[in-house]
Amino acid sequence: MTALVLLGCPAGAGAAAAAVMAGGALAVAVTVPATRMKGLRTMVLAVLVCAAAVAGSVAFRVYAVTTGPVSELAERRASAMAEVVVTDDPREVTRKSGPIRRESFVVPARVESVETPAGRVTLRVPVVLFVSGGEWRPLLPSQRIAVSGRFAPADPGELVAGVVLVRGAPRVLSGPSWEQRAAEALRSGLREAAGVLPPAQRGLLPGLVVGDVSRMDDQVKADFKDAGLTHLLAVSGANLAIVAGAAVALGRAAGLPLAARAVLAVAAMVAFAVVARPSPSVLRALLMGGVAAVALGTGRRRDGVAALSVTVLGLILFVPGLARSYAFALSMFATAGILVLAPRWRDRLSARMPRWLAEAIAVAAAAQGTVTPVLVLMSGQLAPVAVPANLLAGPAVAPATLLGFAAALVAPLHMGLAESLVRPAGLATGWIVTVAEYAARFSLGTLPWPGGVTGLVLLVAAFPVALLVLRHRWSRRITLALLAGAVAAATVAVPLVVRWPPPGWLLVACDVGQGDALLVAAGPRRAVVVDTGPDPVLMDRCLRSTGIEEVPLIVLTHPHLDHVGGLAGVFRRRRVGAVVVTPHGADGRENAALNADLTRRRVVAWAARPGTSWRFGPSELTIIAPGPEASPPGAGEGSAANNASVVVYARWAAGAALLSGDIETEAQEELVRRGLPPAAILKVPHHGSGRHDPAFFAAVGARAALISVGADNGYGHPASSTLALLHRLGVRVHRTDLSGDLAVVAHAGSLAVVSRGRRGSK
Repeated sequence: MTALVLLGCPAGAGAAAAAVMAGGALAVAVTVPATRMKGLRTMVLAVLVCAAAVAGSVAFRVYAVTTGPVSELAERRASAMAEVVVTDDPREVTRKSGPIRRESFVVPARVESVETPAGRVTLRVPVVLFVSGGEWRPLLPSQRIAVSGRFAPADPGELVAGVVLVRGAPRVLSGPSWEQRAAEALRSGLREAAGVLPPAQRGLLPGLVVGDVSRMDDQVKADFKDAGLTHLLAVSGANLAIVAGAAVALGRAAGLPLAARAVLAVAAMVAFAVVARPSPSVLRALLMGGVAAVALGTGRRRDGVAALSVTVLGLILFVPGLARSYAFALSMFATAGILVLAPRWRDRLSARMPRWLAEAIAVAAAAQGTVTPVLVLMSGQLAPVAVPANLLAGPAVAPATLLGFAAALVAPLHMGLAESLVRPAGLATGWIVTVAEYAARFSLGTLPWPGGVTGLVLLVAAFPVALLVLRHRWSRRITLALLAGAVAAATVAVPLVVRWPPPGWLLVACDVGQGDALLVAAGPRRAVVVDTGPDPVLMDRCLRSTGIEEVPLIVLTHPHLDHVGGLAGVFRRRRVGAVVVTPHGADGRENAALNADLTRRRVVAWAARPGTSWRFGPSELTIIAPGPEASPPGAGEGSAANNASVVVYARWAAGAALLSGDIETEAQEELVRRGLPPAAILKVPHHGSGRHDPAFFAAVGARAALISVGADNGYGHPASSTLALLHRLGVRVHRTDLSGDLAVVAHAGSLAVVSRGRRGSK
């Protein structure tokens, strides 16, 4: 708590706190005799001394990052040349909106020298680099590079001297250290060996073994988050305990003495730390894993708690920034729950079930229960599905970890043998993926709860009430009956009463944030997809919620990220036919990236031609734009691609809809000149942008308008002028940012729009 508070204060406040606490400790030592209140005196002295040490450590580090040339450059937001050492893997930042696809990364680093007006200054302070370009991806920790960019202040409470907005590519000055080269060789070997597995398992295995999620499917990541299994994707004490336990078992089988088995376990954990990269998070896991393994292996819970306390204190003293790390808090609370609560719960449960099952339930429940307050602070939700999901996934973690670790060690020597080890590991990871997927689909898997301090206070207030209810047998039975009824209602009754999509739906506008994603009915469990939004996870969820298993046609109106970024979500476990693309994007960088993606997927791509029609189930689709000649570009970035959008006319027995992509004023004027077929439903172009032609909206003659737009987007969509024009024309407006998914249905011989309602982040 001392570090958590003082990290957001000036260095002087930390120094003053250290002095006050040290003085308090001295006063207690002098004024309170050692023979009186011995236990209380010792405890107070220990708390004051530890708090003084932590405060002093925080003050020293805050002073180091808030003074000096780098801090001054950040305050002035000045540009400079610097030599830095990369301290962790570049982390890719996914762009979820906007027209352009860019590779962007956040790179933790340490400035070793910087050019100032007074000359070159040598120093060692941490910074964070914000960079763009694929050439940053292969950088390894410990590499020394030269960069040029603009410095800026870091967020308050962050122990970095500033952030650097880097211009251009890095200039590598020296290679990584031998241990980092060894780690990369082993990690790349594991990735290559995992290539024999299906995509979901191929990406999960390196993440499960060494925390390498670079190839992991976004949908699997989302399922893990919803199922409460995200901790499996980070190197933790559990990974190291599994490896150390296997080493001890091998040593025992070989007849080695206890000391030799201990040495073997330490060697295995160090080897694992090398494979997982000796980063601060791995070293933290090494200490936490050692504490949990020793405590649980010996059954000495009290010693384990003491060791955990010393470990946490040591980490905070040397790396105070961990006090504001959610990952550190989750690791610490989970370990504490396993040490303190799990043995008691195991003993109580073992009277009603086999001991091995009682222990499995107790460990999962204790870990999840103790991290719940942290999860509430982070995300504002409760995950009751996490305990059963962890119980089901848990047995597969150890074999996957051990086989994957062995494959990583063998891969540089014999890839064939590594692949043979990976195949059974793939069975284990496949089971975990299946558990995560089904747990994420459970309607009561995550429950909304206020986030932040408010949610934490409510959780603390609810705890004694729950404890009081569960103390008595009759109240436990009533509570379990009520919970069983709620689960039955959520899983059986609610889906029957509140069906989505509505029966006989013809068109669905998916709520995918700032982007377009439309489904046109093509028969039972089939749909034509018109654009895929920016996020494959949201795209897959929309298709999953509507029960779509086959997509005979995809129409990608233009290659901007907010219309094609979710393409991978369409291909997830679905049969896909052909893809229609705009004919006027051949020279664009975005179009080149889209074509490369389609080629990799071996999908037929057709260039849209006006007049081309298809009939799928109840729907007839006709391309009406773009014409042979591209419309002139308008003002603004990406307007040429917007005006080249494929425009689709969808017709049903009850009426028609115009799906207009992102066409702007120039393309709209051209369509008006050529003549527009009337449509009862208009998918408003470009998310309701202000660049519109009033004659275009009047010519369509729509009674209802669909606007696919993200809440609180930075583009000002939909524009007030667009909304005002639609209202003047008597058009009823439906927006995904306000109403969630939108469905067009046939009603009384015409078309009507039904909304699903906002579902939050999920």
